[in-house]
Amino acid sequence: MKNKKNKLVADINITPFTDVVLVLLIIFMITTPMLSQHGIKVNLPKAENTEQDDKKNIEVLIDKDGVIYLDGLQLHSKYFEEAIKSIIAKHPERAVVVKGDKDIKYDLVVKVMDQAKKAGATKFALAVETSAKKRGK
Repeated sequence: MKNKKNKLVADINITPFTDVVLVLLIIFMITTPMLSQHGIKVNLPKAENTEQDDKKNIEVLIDKDGVIYLDGLQLHSKYFEEAIKSIIAKHPERAVVVKGDKDIKYDLVVKVMDQAKKAGATKFALAVETSAKKRGK
C-alpha cells in the first residue's frame, strides 16, 4: 500500500507564469505609445482651420534651438538635403510636413523647405496645433 506522502504531483502550476506575462503586457502597453513620440519638444503655432492627412508623411521637426530632425533623427543642416533626397527617391508621393517651433526664425523654415524642394519634394505642409475651440467640438 502506498502512502499519501510519497505520491508524486504531476500538475504544472502556471500561475507564476501568468503573472509574469501580465506584468510584461502592462509594461509594453505603457512604453509603446512613448516609442512613437520621438521626445522632441516643438511648440507649434495655433490655427483654427486645419486638415489632417492619414497617409505617412516625411516629418521634419525644427526645435526652438534651430536643430533639424528628419523622421525623428537629428541631422546637421548640411546633410539634410541628401538625407531627404534618399527618402523622396523611395517614396515620391509622400508630403513633407514641417513642424517648426513657433519661436524659430521664419528664415530657417524657408531654408528647410527650399532644401526639400531641391531634393525633389513636391508636396508640403506646415504643422500647427489646433486651438481649444476646435478640440472641444
